[in-house]
Amino acid sequence: MTHSLFADKPASSVLVQCLGQTFASELERREHYLAILREKLKDPDFRKIEGFPIGKDEDILALSDPPYYTACPNPFIEDFIKHYGKPYDPLIPYHKEPFAADVSEGKNDPIYNAHSYHTKVPHKAIMRYILHYTQPGDIVFDGFCGTGMTGVAAQLCGDREVVQSLGYKVEKNGIILSIDRIEGKDVWRPFSKIGARHAMLNDLSPAASFIASNYNTDLDAFTFEKLANRTLDEIEAEYGWMFQTTHTDGKTTGQINFTLWSDVFTCPECASEIVFWDATVNRDRKEVIDDFDCQHCSASLSKRKVHKALTTVVDPSTGIQMKQAKQKPVLMNYTALGKKWEKAPNADDHALIERINSFEIRGRYPTDRMIPGTETRRNDPIGLTHIHHFYTRRNLAVLSAFLEKVARIDDFAIRSRLTFAKTASERITSKLASIAFSYFFHGGGGFINAGRKGTLYISSVVPEVPAYLSLRSRMSSVNFSLVRQRSSLVECKSTTDIRIPSNSIDYLFVDPPFGANINYSELNFIWEAWLGVKTQIASEAIENQGQGKNLNDYRRLMSACFREAYRVLKPGRWLTVEFSNTQASVWNAIQTALQEAGFVVANVATLDKKQNSIQAYTTTTAVKQDLIISAYKPNGGLEERFAKSGGNEESAWDFVRTHLQYLPTVKLKDGKIEFVAERDPRILFDRLVAWFVRHSFPVPLSSQEFQAGLSQRFAERDGMFFLPDQVSEYDKKRMQVAKAPQMEMFIADERSAIDWLSDFLKKKPSTYQEIHPEFIKQLGAGWKKHEAKPELSQLLESNFLRYDPKDKDGFEVPSQIHSYLSTNWADLRNLEKSDIRLKDKATDRWYVPDPNKGRDLEMIRERALLKEFETYRSFTGRRLKTFRLEAMRTGFKTAWAKKDYATIIAVAQKVPEDALQEDEKLLLWYDQALTRIEAQS
Repeated sequence: MTHSLFADKPASSVLVQCLGQTFASELERREHYLAILREKLKDPDFRKIEGFPIGKDEDILALSDPPYYTACPNPFIEDFIKHYGKPYDPLIPYHKEPFAADVSEGKNDPIYNAHSYHTKVPHKAIMRYILHYTQPGDIVFDGFCGTGMTGVAAQLCGDREVVQSLGYKVEKNGIILSIDRIEGKDVWRPFSKIGARHAMLNDLSPAASFIASNYNTDLDAFTFEKLANRTLDEIEAEYGWMFQTTHTDGKTTGQINFTLWSDVFTCPECASEIVFWDATVNRDRKEVIDDFDCQHCSASLSKRKVHKALTTVVDPSTGIQMKQAKQKPVLMNYTALGKKWEKAPNADDHALIERINSFEIRGRYPTDRMIPGTETRRNDPIGLTHIHHFYTRRNLAVLSAFLEKVARIDDFAIRSRLTFAKTASERITSKLASIAFSYFFHGGGGFINAGRKGTLYISSVVPEVPAYLSLRSRMSSVNFSLVRQRSSLVECKSTTDIRIPSNSIDYLFVDPPFGANINYSELNFIWEAWLGVKTQIASEAIENQGQGKNLNDYRRLMSACFREAYRVLKPGRWLTVEFSNTQASVWNAIQTALQEAGFVVANVATLDKKQNSIQAYTTTTAVKQDLIISAYKPNGGLEERFAKSGGNEESAWDFVRTHLQYLPTVKLKDGKIEFVAERDPRILFDRLVAWFVRHSFPVPLSSQEFQAGLSQRFAERDGMFFLPDQVSEYDKKRMQVAKAPQMEMFIADERSAIDWLSDFLKKKPSTYQEIHPEFIKQLGAGWKKHEAKPELSQLLESNFLRYDPKDKDGFEVPSQIHSYLSTNWADLRNLEKSDIRLKDKATDRWYVPDPNKGRDLEMIRERALLKEFETYRSFTGRRLKTFRLEAMRTGFKTAWAKKDYATIIAVAQKVPEDALQEDEKLLLWYDQALTRIEAQS
């Protein structure tokens, strides 16, 4: 069955247009660009490009289809940009708020499922972002492209039917409309135009770039199906004897559908062998039992108590004697006399397997040693140390023969797609496959799956399906064409060295690696060994003990990637980062890397991919929904004005004014208005601080001065700040809903405790006795481990004011308290602020100081914090066990303003590593201090 979203491609007699050149055929086009690439590969400087993959010239050329795809850095990037790009023109207006809606798109799509990968964002989810931020013909870049879903999404933005399937309307003139739902009312608004976008896709992994290129290549579906069937028919005719068995009647030959292989264990009590299948699988009761008895000595056992039986074998591929875990075939499912049957293997079956195990495989197949790594070496103890050990001998022979026949096919697109089918079938044709027993016990198909994703785990029962059957079943799902006209470019190298002209990309969408979540190079090693081109791991942005990379190394590599992304993006345009990690330290590493590169975060939303990974189901801390970070590259005007002003107070307000333009005005969810966290004054101040730190200037405003200035310059609604034109739009939407949005507050450290108290006391000036029980409720397990926990009384004394009628200023009740009391007590209304009844009710209530007095209070508090910071600086021990985070932040901020980078670095080295990594502000100052010290040396 052919899956094609577009009409058949033009007849082969039609001239081929490629990057402004005309060729008589696809073959001529390919040969022309291959010749250029072949010469480029001879250039030593070309091979020095960061992330250049490991592989011979002939293997790189065999995978490549230039200029559209090169299994190495693509030397045709500038030609692509010149042909499809639109030069940056600051006079052309462009304005987009961040795509603020949460997105939910499932993975159950034939295109999505054609080829698996360790992480993958559904292309329909990416389409929503591309449609929002771009127009037809724009160039989209994905520097961590994986399977190339960003390219697929860019192409399908030109397909009316697919766009409509997202819930959008498409007018006859191509205008796309989306719907706003507010309190049950639907409003359609135009936001984009139908039309394909161009994609530039890059990945460090040759396997990923190869998969991405196939997803973004057209295909002659009829010819593909014909050649695929012919190739598999030839394979089955030649190797079918390896998968034959004799029916129980003793004379009929059956064709094996699958064979189950079971681990063999040894009993720790009597040293007898125990076949896992026989001991634990009860098909009558439809269960796999955890505890079982040794059939020889009756000892009570479990899988944890037994040891895998090892057997000494001579590897027929290397001639080396080695020990491997013993496995035994326990069940064969076969077809004979037109029906499916099952049996335990007999003597003839065992004899056939022995014969096959010494069979000489004539074709090429990889025998590489698995590279060092958590996953790649996880199977060393059971003797699976080399690539070919992950396959039964007969499947290895079939796969080798298949690729040998594929290599002789003339049509490159078909040759590539058949190889794509091989990689898509990898886990099912290898020992990585496993059984879903819940399906197996109840009959029917679908019980053989690709094993535990994200690992190279080998289960105790391995299903062996004849590789030609797996390949045949895969062919229909890989026979698709998503492109009308090839206009995507795919390459393989590091994103730290993009080599795209500056200010040339219209939009960036990336799903980068996140810390130690997934070891991509390890998991891709088997694919890449077959392809002949492997990942250059030195450039891999990851935490990995095997590679000697920690969180700092990961952050530095991500900073380098984002700096390149910042450079190539047009000013005023957007970057979307898909984030999936539970660790605060990794979240801060990403935010720090973005800010150091120059991006400004404007929104964080959720992306629900619906079907969770196994970790999401089994791990209590696993993220059920990915986060989407929307960040922008400030327009050139802001940077120029900042450079001229020299970082004064006016430049601070210039930044805020510009930043507010990029923030979502109204955020809707389930028909209700949500609080836009980025418009909160505290987060606005954090963004301002990050902006000044990146530009090596001290922040010219205190927190109190900043909040006072916000109120004077901008409109405030529901705790958020807006520009004049924005506030009118917000007011219109706000009038349509009954309930005002509210920001959720969580107390995790001293700063968030002060913020919570500030919010609480603004609404309700209260006595200590009234505050204490509410405050204690907020103090939960979320408090940071290394953060000293100040007393409530200390927080109140340092940051707020308490009304005492005996004070020199106590003649009148402060306006903050007066407003609250007169609103909530009828008998206190219309009283003078000096009325004794009002003063009695106001006595001992804590309240938020007005901005004029707040600055004095802040100065007193800052002096106390700096005094405490001095104790950290003079601390002679190795690490501080606990400290006040606010004192540390104040000390770093003051040292930064004095350009005293050495103090920041020295004190940071006394802070526990995880505490430093988990605080975005400390991390930013520390990272920037290191950069300045390195620049000076």
